[in-house]
Amino acid sequence: MKTIDEKTAWLGEQLRTARRILFITGAGISAESGLPTYRGIGGLYNDKLTKDNIPIEEALSGYMMQTRPELTWSYISEIEKACRGAKFNRAHSIIAEMENYFHGVCVLTQNIDGFHRDAGSENVIDIHGDIHNLFCPSCGYKEIHSDYSKLQIPPVCSNCSSTMRPDVILFGEYLDSKKLEKFEMEMREGFDAVFSIGTTSVFPYISRPIYEANMRKAITVEINPSDTEVTDSVMIKIPTGAIEALSKIWDHIRQG
Repeated sequence: MKTIDEKTAWLGEQLRTARRILFITGAGISAESGLPTYRGIGGLYNDKLTKDNIPIEEALSGYMMQTRPELTWSYISEIEKACRGAKFNRAHSIIAEMENYFHGVCVLTQNIDGFHRDAGSENVIDIHGDIHNLFCPSCGYKEIHSDYSKLQIPPVCSNCSSTMRPDVILFGEYLDSKKLEKFEMEMREGFDAVFSIGTTSVFPYISRPIYEANMRKAITVEINPSDTEVTDSVMIKIPTGAIEALSKIWDHIRQG
């Protein structure tokens, strides 16, 4: 069995001639910034009910936001507070730096923390949204809040006085059709390598790029200390954190 150093050295050599790379990222990449990992962006609600004696999936559902927005907002604000003050880490930065090296780099992230854009990545599809972007479902008015510390909970639209909501996908809601269309365009262009980083890959739209890349004989890589839905399908499994793995791969690429 190859060591992590041997795997990252091989990848660095192979990727020097790559043109397009896809990075699929989940909570694990931001965990190294101090963010808790999911459930509920989580660890906050692992294996237990909320203080309202309901599952976090119910509290953070689209239905609950419509019927009892004050309840949903109480948990959204709790999650935001747990993440407040954290910043992107070296793994995010390396992915952003790679945009200047390869012909095309695309990031498909499930994270709602905005770290990829903060780190400088430009081609980001935040498929679940960004917790810092708020909008009014009634009139469409939008606001950006770097943190919620001075925000009235639930926030009221300054344009029409309706309750605003974060621009994130809640449980039971459909994904954004425009973001899905953009990702389909990226997929049609194809990738020479697909990375799955810090995600369990339980959603079909997260695991599918790995499976399709395998059919195209592209390089597939998983960076995750744990085994996931795609572990048995990737060409290379690196069982460590994103910072360590990407730092080594990036060093090998640039040394070539």
